[in-house]
Amino acid sequence: MFDQEAQLERVLARHRDAVAVEPTPGRPALIRRDQILVADRDAPVVEGLVRRWYDGRQDEPGVCRLRLRAAARVDVCELAAQLGGDGGRGGPAVAPNHLVHGQPMWWSGPADLPRPADPLEVPIAAAPGARPVTVAVLDTGLSPHPWYDAHDWYAEQREEVAEVLDADLDYELDAQAGHGTFIAGVLLQHAPAVRIRAKKVIGGDGVGDEFDVIRALTWLAAWGRADVVNISLGCHTYDDRPSPVLARAVGRLRAGRGTVIVACAGNTASDRPFWPAALKWVIAVAALDGDERAWFSNHGWWVDACAPGVGVASCFVRFDGPRERARQWIRGIDPDRFQGYATWSGTSFAAPTVAGAIARVAAAENLPAAVAAARVLDPAGATTLPGLGVIIRV
Repeated sequence: MFDQEAQLERVLARHRDAVAVEPTPGRPALIRRDQILVADRDAPVVEGLVRRWYDGRQDEPGVCRLRLRAAARVDVCELAAQLGGDGGRGGPAVAPNHLVHGQPMWWSGPADLPRPADPLEVPIAAAPGARPVTVAVLDTGLSPHPWYDAHDWYAEQREEVAEVLDADLDYELDAQAGHGTFIAGVLLQHAPAVRIRAKKVIGGDGVGDEFDVIRALTWLAAWGRADVVNISLGCHTYDDRPSPVLARAVGRLRAGRGTVIVACAGNTASDRPFWPAALKWVIAVAALDGDERAWFSNHGWWVDACAPGVGVASCFVRFDGPRERARQWIRGIDPDRFQGYATWSGTSFAAPTVAGAIARVAAAENLPAAVAAARVLDPAGATTLPGLGVIIRV
C-alpha cells in the first residue's frame, strides 16, 4: 500500500483504458482514455464540436459519455478545458471521465487491509423511530449477512447488488471486496432502524468511474426515496476542480427531496480537494485516531466533520483465502479467513458514522434529513478541530 508506483501499475494493468495525467506536477489524476462526460442537455452541442474525433456515445439520464477515436490522440483534459467545462457562463458542462476508487491502492479508501474479527452483537434499535429513514450506499454492493438478511429492504435488492468477492479467480479476496457490506454494518451500528438502498458503482478491486457514480445519483434523484447518501469513494481531478457533470447530478439529488450527501475525505494525508467530498453541498468526513487526525486522513478547509476511522469493527463477508494460519502472540490466527466480521481503517468508515448519526436523529425526531444534519454538525454544541471540522462520536 505504500508503493504508489506499484499500485498504479496494477490499476493500469487491470483497467487498460485508464491513464494517469499530471497537468500540474505532483498532482496526478486517473482518467478513462478517449472519453469525455457531458451533461445530457449539452450533449448535442458538444457532439458537434468534437465531430472530427467522434467515435460514439452512450446516453444515460443526466449524463452522456462521448468516445473519441484513439488514433486522434486527443488530450481530453485540454479539450474539456477548451470547451468551457465548468458549465458556467452559458458554456456546456464537460469533464474527463475520472476514475474513482475506494480501496488501499493509491489515493483513497481504506488505509489498510481488513482483518478478521470476532462476532459483534446484532444492532438493535432501542425504540422504533418516528419515521423510516433510507440511506443509499454507493459502493461495491452487499453480501448476505445475519444483520440484515431478514429485512425486506435487503430482499428487494439482494440479487441486484450482490458483491463479487474474487473477480480475478486468484483464490484471494479482491482488495476492496466487502467494502460495501462493511459500510452497511457501520451504518446499522449507529442507526439500527435505517433502511439501506445499495447501488454498485465500483468493483471488488475498488475502481469505478464518474460515469457510473453520476448514473447512480441520477437514479436516486428519480427514485426520490433516499434521505441520506453515503459515498465512501472519490478521486482527485486533473485541475483540482469539481467535475461540473458530477456537480449537476449532486445538485439534482439535493433539489428534489433535500437529500443529504456524506462522502469520505480520502486517504492521502493532504489538503488537496477530494471529490465529491469537497463539493460545497456534500458533507466531507475525515478520520480520527483517538483524539487526533488519523495519519492517513485528508484534511483542509473543505472538510466538515471527522469521526473514528482506525480499527473500526463491522460486519463483513465470509471468505477463506489461501494464506496459512499465522502465530500472533499466543493464539494462531488465519489472516484471510473471514467469518462475517472484520476490522478496517480509513475515511471510508468514518463517513458512515456521520451518515448514521444524521439518519438516527432524522428518524427519532421526525426531521427532514437536512435539518437533522444541521443539528448533528452544529459547532455550537460540539468540539471542532482545525481542518477536520466537527467531531462526531456516537
